[in-house]
Amino acid sequence: MKRIQLTMLCALAVILLLTATLANRSMASKSSISQTIKGDGFVVLELFTSEGCSSCPPADELLAKVQRAAGDKPVYALSYHVDYWDNQGWRDVFSNPDYSKRQYDYASKLRAQVYTPQVVVNGKTEFVGSNESAMNYAIESSLTGSSVSTLQLQGKQQGGKMTLSYQVTGKTSEDELLIAIVQKKAVHQIKRGENEGRTLRHAQIVRSLQTFQLDRSENGQLSLELPKAYNTAGWEIIGLLQDKKSKAIHSATRAI
Repeated sequence: MKRIQLTMLCALAVILLLTATLANRSMASKSSISQTIKGDGFVVLELFTSEGCSSCPPADELLAKVQRAAGDKPVYALSYHVDYWDNQGWRDVFSNPDYSKRQYDYASKLRAQVYTPQVVVNGKTEFVGSNESAMNYAIESSLTGSSVSTLQLQGKQQGGKMTLSYQVTGKTSEDELLIAIVQKKAVHQIKRGENEGRTLRHAQIVRSLQTFQLDRSENGQLSLELPKAYNTAGWEIIGLLQDKKSKAIHSATRAI
């Protein structure tokens, strides 16, 4: 009986410790981003998530809510499914090791932990992806001001390929052009792992992320291979100008 009680007490202590850690991280989020966010005139919200993580569905739902409320505002939501949860009982079909690497690169630059769900804002700061107050503050703060550069994208689809014409202006000498092919919605039933038995709804799933070096000229073209399921109603293409070293995002847009 004493052994059972001791086991229960240990389990309770672990739960309380995890709860306190998440609470402290959530409380710290808003105070930290209030010091780091300076308005760029746009906001890029990069959510790192996984179908194998029981804490992630609220963050997925919040990102979908943000996307619906954005309207015509320059709000760009990107959901990256990391692969380091795949050995915990359920393999996320959207997971990609490249997205895990991207998250680790951000953690190094931002001196942050790697965890899910995590949101990175304009490549400059991060917080818990389910923290709605921090999310709203980040969006409101980021939409003030103006960007140091601009990006325009025009796309022309030909079969399974997309030709993108881009135009950039401003301070772009240290920037790379990132192109994300995004599936707007998906619904999955989870049969194993932490979310076993749940039906998960995802939004703004990055299915491909490619990096291109900018030519010295302000105009250029590039070609993309499109996923077989791609269609203009259910998918979109988002472009980012991102500093190679600092990882700060200087501009973002959707292809038209």
